[in-house]
This record gives sequence, structure tokens and C-alpha cells, in this order.
Amino acid sequence: MHRAKETGCLGLAVRTGSGADRVRPRVVSLWAAMIAASALMLVSSGCSSDSTVPPPEPIVSVEVAPAKLQTITDMVSAEGVLYPIHQASISPKITAPVRKFYVQRGDKVRRGQLLAVLENKDLAAAVVSAQGGYDQAQATYASTTSSGLPEEIQTANLNVVNAKATLAAQQKLYDSENKLYQQGAIARRQLDATEVALTAAQSAFATAEKHLHNLQAAGASQQKKAAQGQLETAHGQYLGAAAQLGYTEIRSPINGVVADRAVYPGDIAPAGTPLLIVMDTSKVVVRLHIPQQQAVLLQLGQAATLRIPGLDKDVPAKVTVLSPALDPNSTTEEIWVEADNPKGELKPGTTAQVSITAKTVANALVIPASAILTGSEGQTSVMVVKSDSRAYAQDVKTGIRQGPMIQVLSGLQPGEQVIVSGQYGLPDKTKVKVAPASANAGMKTGV
Repeated sequence: MHRAKETGCLGLAVRTGSGADRVRPRVVSLWAAMIAASALMLVSSGCSSDSTVPPPEPIVSVEVAPAKLQTITDMVSAEGVLYPIHQASISPKITAPVRKFYVQRGDKVRRGQLLAVLENKDLAAAVVSAQGGYDQAQATYASTTSSGLPEEIQTANLNVVNAKATLAAQQKLYDSENKLYQQGAIARRQLDATEVALTAAQSAFATAEKHLHNLQAAGASQQKKAAQGQLETAHGQYLGAAAQLGYTEIRSPINGVVADRAVYPGDIAPAGTPLLIVMDTSKVVVRLHIPQQQAVLLQLGQAATLRIPGLDKDVPAKVTVLSPALDPNSTTEEIWVEADNPKGELKPGTTAQVSITAKTVANALVIPASAILTGSEGQTSVMVVKSDSRAYAQDVKTGIRQGPMIQVLSGLQPGEQVIVSGQYGLPDKTKVKVAPASANAGMKTGV
């Protein structure tokens, strides 16, 4: 009779018998051993599936930094080229050979200083000729205004004299006859006839006098105007010739340094072509093109610094010009930053890195900029490690930035630990292992 003994998790039976089976040697063949091994593997597999153990929760190593209160300054930075505060490209107004230069490149000059002279012998002769014509016109004008009246005016003046004498004679005759009439010596008719003659003499005298006055007023005025016109024409010609001669003397319009000299003595200096360039480098200006959103933060007089290649220290400067309009091509605003240059260390044409202090906020909540995560729609967030050693995503609103640090306006409290390294792609509520931020963690850009 067979007995069955069940073993294993699946109730596998191992039978032992009696009789003939008992007399068989208990030797397990190789094939039986292989079957048994397979069975044991199946038993083992079945047992493990019944008692499933969850895998351990992954822990991610991250670096954190605390949100803290400190003063932060919004800096507007840009790169530009140094220009002199004033520059004059001096061009001759006439075309002539250069007779002599009085300065070389690098010479310091003052305003009004003679820098060069062009050939001018022909122009000097023209000035002498014009001076002669001017002197002659002056003499003619003086002679015209002081000379006697012309013949017509003289005749009219004689008529006035004769009419005045006739009037006087008629007046005397009338007075005499009037006395005789009063005495009854002559008739009234004779006195009336004499009175008519007196009235005619008075009218003739008035007419002659008026004619003389009209001739004098018109004739003298026209002659004076003609003489005055000739004088002014001669004077203008003289001034023009003198100006042409003056153009041959090239003088500096500003104080500064000779930066360039285009030609050599004897070369033709074409009119309108720069002959000399004088720069005033006592101050320099950096012309910057700033985006509109940054330019609105700037004001005249704001402090700035220049970083110049080759100089060990930054150069203090200030904002002196804010363009009233934007460049339509780049939508940027031109800003001028000015710096003193008493020693001439700042060379025009040098590239300078400019930093302008736009805004300073005291007790601002700041974190390393590398902690900021930016979403596809521009939203910003950080990963904060809580007391349960898990990372939680929190939306934040950021403010100004200074170097590796950025201001947080909302969404974070002082002292909260934000992840500055290892937060990219990290799921919310992930278990983390915290390590302090490395020295350069704040320098990473996560914005």
C-alpha cells in the first residue's frame, strides 16, 4: 500500500511504496534528479509570488540653499565703445595745397590755436583789391553826401529867390497904396488891382518853394541811396575776400589732442574733406543700446562703473544721456555713460563693460538664481525641501537679479530650503538626501 507524503507550498506528493518497490535500490537516476530540481524551482517560484515585497523607495541626492533676507541691487549691464566727450573733424572750406602744419599727432591743442596754413597768395591779393574798392566807395559816398545840389535843384532854388523878391516888392506896393487909399488919394479900384497882384506873387512864391523842397527831398535821397549801395557792395566784396583768406588758416574749435592728420605739407587739401581730427579726451562717453524693459529703470545721474581691459580697477561713471526715442530697428534705447579721464588712461575706441545701478532693495528675500525653474508658459517655481525630507514644487514670483542671486517677491518664506542642484525633472514629493550647496552653486543659471 502506498503512502503519500505532501511537501512544498503547492502540495507536491512524494510517494513511497512497499513490496516490489521496497526492494529497489534507492538510487535516483540523473534524469530523476533533473526532474526533481525543476520541480523544486517551480515550488520556489510559486512560493515567492505568494509573498510579494515592494521595492525600496528611491532617494535622490540634491544640494540646497536657504532663502534669506539681504540687500540686493538691480544692475543693468551692457558692452559699448569709448568715445571722446568732444571731437572735431576739421575740414577746409576751400581747396588748396597745405603750406605748413604746426602740430603733429598726439599734440595737445587749445581752442583757437593755429594748426595749419594753406597756400593763400592769390587770396591775399584779392583782399588787397577788395580793400581798394571799398576805400573808393567810401570816398564816393562822402563826396556825394557833402557836395552841392545838381543843376535842376539850383534852378528851382533861383526861382524861389526871384519869387520871394517879387512878393516883397508887391507887398511894399500894396502897403503904400493902402496908406494912400486911407488918405483918399487913390481910388479903391487901384488898391484892389494891387491886392490881386500881391496874391499872385504869394502863390508864385509858395509854388516855387514847394518845387524846390520836392526836388531836394527826392534827389538827395536817391543820390544818397546810390552811394550807400555802392559802399555796401564794396564792403561785402572786401569781407568775402577776407573770409576766403581766413579759411586758409586752420584753427582748432576745441581743446583737445590731435588724433589724426590726413595729409602731408604740399598735398592738396580738398574742401569738405577732414584734414585734422581733434579729440577732447578729458572725459569719455560709452554709448550703450539697452532693451526697453531695462532702459525704463534708468535715470540721469545714476551711478555706473566701467570695466576696461588692462585696468586693475573699475572706473566710476554716471548716466548723462537718455535717448527720448527707441531705435525702430532694434527697439533699444541709446544711453550715454560718462566718466572722467584726467590721466588719459581711457582710450577712445576701447571696448568697456558697463554696469549701471538701476535699483537697490533692502531686506529683500533672495535665493540663488540656479534654484529657479521656468515652465513652458514662463511661470517660475522652486523645489522646497520640507521637514519630511521630501521635495515639494512651489510657484514663486521673482524680482530683480544681482549676479547669481535673485529676489523672490512671493511664494517663499525666509529660511526655507530650496534645491539649487538636482531639481530638474524631479517629481513632486520625491524623497531626497540633502547636501549643502557647493560654493559655486549660486553661479549656475537656472532661469
